[in-house]
Amino acid sequence: MKKKILIVVSDYYKDISDALLKSTKKYLNKKKTILKIIKVPGVFEIPVIISKNIKKFDGFVAIGCVVKGETAHFDLISKSVIDAIMSISIDSRKPVGNCILTCFNYKQALARKNKGKEAALALNSILYK
Repeated sequence: MKKKILIVVSDYYKDISDALLKSTKKYLNKKKTILKIIKVPGVFEIPVIISKNIKKFDGFVAIGCVVKGETAHFDLISKSVIDAIMSISIDSRKPVGNCILTCFNYKQALARKNKGKEAALALNSILYK
């Protein structure tokens, strides 16, 4: 039976999120999955979209990037979003592959643009166990 996967992508840093999405899709088990992609403006919106769709899908991948600036925004957003995603996953007992980069600068984010592979492989390992 095919598994339904929702990929939620923050396109605030579009070039990075596009690369993360490409590497995620490449490693998802395409023969056994039905993919849907929803784009949101920032990573803060990702947990809400996953929550709204929790009953419709077997698993999720959260894709985005937060780059540290000169304010506390980076710390607050990063922790809030990761904590929310973890809570959703535990409460629903559904896997969420985390592909939200939290980098100190844009150069670090670019160097990690293929990290979608890790989120996809982690999701596959849980869904098809």
